[in-house]
Amino acid sequence: MNNTYHFKPHNISRWIIWSAFALILAVVPLIFSSSFAITILSQMGIAIIACLSYNMLLGQGGMLSFGHAVYTGLGSFLAIHALNRVSDGTLAIPVSLVPIAGGVAGLGFAVLFGWVTTRKSGTTFAMITLGVGELIFAMSLMIPEFFGGEGGVSGNRVTGKAVLGITYAPPSQVYYLIAIYTFICVAAMFAFTRTPLGRMLNAVRDNPERVEFVGYNTQRIRYMAFIVAGFFAGISGGLGALNFEIVTAEVVGAGRSGAYLLFTFLGGATFFFGPIIGAILMVLAFVLLSEFTRAWLLYLGLIFVFMVMYAPGGIASLIMMNLRVAAFGKLRGLLMLYAGLALTAIVAMVGAAGMVEMVYHLQIDGAQGGTMKYLGFALSAGSFNAWLGCLVVMLIGVGLFELCRRQFARDWELIQESIEKEIKRREAL
Repeated sequence: MNNTYHFKPHNISRWIIWSAFALILAVVPLIFSSSFAITILSQMGIAIIACLSYNMLLGQGGMLSFGHAVYTGLGSFLAIHALNRVSDGTLAIPVSLVPIAGGVAGLGFAVLFGWVTTRKSGTTFAMITLGVGELIFAMSLMIPEFFGGEGGVSGNRVTGKAVLGITYAPPSQVYYLIAIYTFICVAAMFAFTRTPLGRMLNAVRDNPERVEFVGYNTQRIRYMAFIVAGFFAGISGGLGALNFEIVTAEVVGAGRSGAYLLFTFLGGATFFFGPIIGAILMVLAFVLLSEFTRAWLLYLGLIFVFMVMYAPGGIASLIMMNLRVAAFGKLRGLLMLYAGLALTAIVAMVGAAGMVEMVYHLQIDGAQGGTMKYLGFALSAGSFNAWLGCLVVMLIGVGLFELCRRQFARDWELIQESIEKEIKRREAL
């Protein structure tokens, strides 16, 4: 009997990346140990699962959904009800498994609604998901027995017997539970991209006609991916219910679905790690940026517009392009230009943001007087000199930025040409 043995080396870089990811999840609360920081980190873990589950539809399947909050939100509601059943003793499961109840709920509703929505693709699919989202949001106000009305449904995660002294009363214990779920869910969703179903989902996104020609049912592939995405979305919602101990109708609203879409796109829907970046930015925007300025939604919208125009691949695509340049040893020549672009962009934004803040101050806080605080300085919103100064600063920044941008574009083109020549030289060897 002739046995043939094949040596299959381990992917060392992948082991390093996943080990680093686990290490970051474990160590980061030790560095940022305040209660506020732990809360933000917990929300980031929840958002990472939600955005990655949404990207299973958008980035991997080409399905633009406007109703993904339906599955995270309904998962939250089912999880908070399950938590209350644990508290009154009618459901004998540990608190740590409550997010699984949210995942099962998300899966179940994805089975129900996905059967309808995935029968169509493209714009029709998007409009159906929007309609389903509005339907569920309307029902959340019509059925207070389940959704709790305007006050929502509250619960208490400190219930049942403590396991190994873990009561989930301290925010740090809740964070580590979320971190464990985050690591497992991220790993599972990455593994999904390597399965035959994940590969066929990419094929359906790129060329559905050819997929049908070789004998596959594109609707069934979209439907199965929709169900998997709903499961992970429900887990995200269940973790949110444990973290906040209250669930309101806002979690199934169009605003939440729009946030998943916007930040998944900003992070980079074409790369697996892009939604992770987008999820972190989403939490920072909603928790931190909203505290600094009332015009944060305006700034966010402008950022989205500029990203669509100049970097449609998102932040992840910018990172990958520069990693390619660095791999060929060409990045050092661009560092000064990057510094110049960043500095001039900041100057332009300071001037433009000054005018925006003055408009908001006059419209909202005009009764309190014309003087406002901006970047630590007193700025008179009703003064012509203040408007002229901000305008001049913005124009100077825009002009200098354009000069840097043109030089950067020339150098970037030369670097790309040299990289292509180097690739051809290596291929010829």
